[in-house]
Amino acid sequence: MNGEARARVGGALSRFWAMLVKEVLQLRRDRVTLGTMVTMPLMQLLLFGYAINTTPRHLPTAVLLQESSDVGRSILASLRNSDYFDVRRVLATDDEFDHALQSGEVLFVVEIPANFERSLRRGDTPAMLVAADATDPVASGSALGALNAIVQDALSRDRFIPAQSGQQPAFELRTHARYNPAGSSQLNIVPGLLGTILTMTMLIYTALSVTREIERGTMESLLAMPIGPTEIMLGKIAPYLIAGLLQAVLIITAGYLAFGVPIVGSLVLMSLLSLLFIAANLSIGYTFSTIAQNQLQAMQMAVMFILPNILLSGFAFPFAGMPNWAQWVGETLPLTHYIRIVRGIMLKGAGADDLKFEALWLVGLMLFAMLVAVRRFRQTLD
Repeated sequence: MNGEARARVGGALSRFWAMLVKEVLQLRRDRVTLGTMVTMPLMQLLLFGYAINTTPRHLPTAVLLQESSDVGRSILASLRNSDYFDVRRVLATDDEFDHALQSGEVLFVVEIPANFERSLRRGDTPAMLVAADATDPVASGSALGALNAIVQDALSRDRFIPAQSGQQPAFELRTHARYNPAGSSQLNIVPGLLGTILTMTMLIYTALSVTREIERGTMESLLAMPIGPTEIMLGKIAPYLIAGLLQAVLIITAGYLAFGVPIVGSLVLMSLLSLLFIAANLSIGYTFSTIAQNQLQAMQMAVMFILPNILLSGFAFPFAGMPNWAQWVGETLPLTHYIRIVRGIMLKGAGADDLKFEALWLVGLMLFAMLVAVRRFRQTLD
């Protein structure tokens, strides 16, 4: 290699090294990007390793006791001691039975009918009814399979029925899969997709709003106007409310026509709560835009928020099967409550009273995000 060639190679290496040092220094100063590179894989590892469980246990359950007997108390105790069921209520009427399922308070209701013990002792093969919320078939399948064995064990242990095998069953377990009798995955996925798509689009649209103004150089004109932070925020959010609602209409219509997803409840209530959910996500996205210094950082924040929404909301995996800490995190995410709202209205015909808890959560998250955004909004470019 002659001297001229060595000089060209040396110059190229020197320029490469200078560019490398420049990028490293810039990355060190961009703490948001550096933090995202570190926390994103850790978050994925923790969520998939600890929070995700495809065989859910301790599912919320209610028991309708129509007689006060030793048999009823024995079955109730066995359900409470099992790993599959978490008995939260003992019901007294059929109205409570229906409301507990429709509101999403429980996933199962086990009914022990009147004269059940008497029929057992007479050998009449009485029937027990189990109603399951089948809007998420994965969550209910394994627990339903274990229920018969749990009741059999309770009765044989207390000598209400003999423990020997090969005999005629002492009772009949009748299962009623409500809201999705066929176990169709489309009825579970399409309502969840509605919330997921709205979350992604609304967050990304507004997460770029303020940072786009700064990078384009139009923030000076905006700050010179006689307008306050709240007015700026509401003005930026308002157009996307209509865009989000149109997106929701398109997805619901496609789900109904292409996949046969029913709409049992009120479309007016669905529209109002959808607007509330859209506003909550727009407020959170706007908050990210006031924190980020550029559009890349805003996009990274949005992605960091979208990931736990998808994994911990009950869309991708059964919510009831997650550990307590993951459920607590999931309760702070707007998508968790909106999925319950959409499934409740579309599949169960739930009303405003059934969904008031979810609506209050969305209002609280929206107001909190708006407060943070207004406080973070920079009145000057400094």
